[in-house]
Amino acid sequence: MTKLNADLTGKVALVTGAASGLGKEIALTFAAAGASVAIADLNAAGAEAVAAQIRESGGQALGVAMDVTDEDAVNSGVDAVAAEFGTVDILVSNAGIQIVNPIVDFSYADWRRMQAIHVDGAFLTTKAALRHMYRDNRGGVVIYMGSVHSHLASPLKSAYVTAKHALLGLSRTLAKEGAAHNVRSHVVCPGFVRTPLVDKQVPEQAKELGITEEEVVQKVMLGGTVDGVFTTVEDIAQTTLFLAAFPTAALTGQSFVVSHGWFMQ
Repeated sequence: MTKLNADLTGKVALVTGAASGLGKEIALTFAAAGASVAIADLNAAGAEAVAAQIRESGGQALGVAMDVTDEDAVNSGVDAVAAEFGTVDILVSNAGIQIVNPIVDFSYADWRRMQAIHVDGAFLTTKAALRHMYRDNRGGVVIYMGSVHSHLASPLKSAYVTAKHALLGLSRTLAKEGAAHNVRSHVVCPGFVRTPLVDKQVPEQAKELGITEEEVVQKVMLGGTVDGVFTTVEDIAQTTLFLAAFPTAALTGQSFVVSHGWFMQ
């Protein structure tokens, strides 16, 4: 994907789940665009490693240990970012996991864990960030990492589909409430991106569906695309950068599907 010439100089961004995968690429992209970036992750060492990488390249970054399901941890982490950089202008709520199982076999504990990380985590980090964005109506942007599954369903993913649908409602409500304080919100909805999270699903789905791993990739993951190509971390990072840098509320409360045509709005 062609890199955008978007400028985030002077902005402070907090990206959750940023020690690896999509979150890491978003953090690196934001830093390259001039933002001071807080890398928040349950993996404290991984978060600090990404922050160190940014600092070594001449940027400003902070590693933050954060369990997005823990309200105290979220509040203290967000406040630490504001204390270090002055405020929080951009929140990318990206932290997430995947558990694949049919509904009949899906444990309630796994269901609750999925909702806690994806939905509760998005709510808690949003609430904490808004305290800074609402101050003096300075504004900001909140971007949720949704999925094609924010709009459609697939077998074996009841908890994930439910959680990703919920992010649409949260984003749209924030767009309404936040407008008076110059806060905008969006949901970025990737198709399958070849991250470790997706790689882990291939053998799991092959087992549950009774097909080969190659069939999972070609039929389940890429069968609905127009070109049989995976979405890339760069595709998602550049889309997120565009939304973070967009200057007005002409775009707010929207979802942006980045999926090689798998789902078309």
